[in-house]
Amino acid sequence: MRTLDDILEEYEFLEGDERYSLLIELGRELEPMPDALKTDATLVRGCSAAVWVYPTEAGDKLHFLADSNAAITKGIVALVISAVQDKPAEAVAQMDVTGALAPFDLKNQLSSNRTQGVPNMIALVKEHAARLAAA
Repeated sequence: MRTLDDILEEYEFLEGDERYSLLIELGRELEPMPDALKTDATLVRGCSAAVWVYPTEAGDKLHFLADSNAAITKGIVALVISAVQDKPAEAVAQMDVTGALAPFDLKNQLSSNRTQGVPNMIALVKEHAARLAAA
C-alpha cells in the first residue's frame, strides 16, 4: 500500500476526473477482504455505499482489511486506511487522521454523500487503536 505522502504527491498534480481515477486505482490496490468478513459487525455506519473495515493486528501495529461496493468510495476507504496502515496503535490513537486527509480536500472534490461516512470510518479506526494502545 502506498503511503499517504506518496498519494498526496500524485494527487496534487491531478485535476477533476484524474483525481477520481486515482481514487478508483487506490481502491483496486486494497488488500482483498474475504467475503466472510463482510458482516454487519464490520459494516461502517453512515456511509452511502456499503463499507466494511476489519482490524487485524501485526504485533503492536494496526493492519486493516477494508472494502466497499462502490469504486470511488472504495478509493476513499483506501485513502483513510493508508493514513493508519501498519502504524503503532498508540500513534494512531493520538493521530489527527482528519488533519492528515485535509490536503485532499475531499469535501470539495466529491459529493457530500460520498464523504459522509468518512468521519465514522476514522472514528472506528481510532477507537480500535485506542483499545489496543490501552491493552
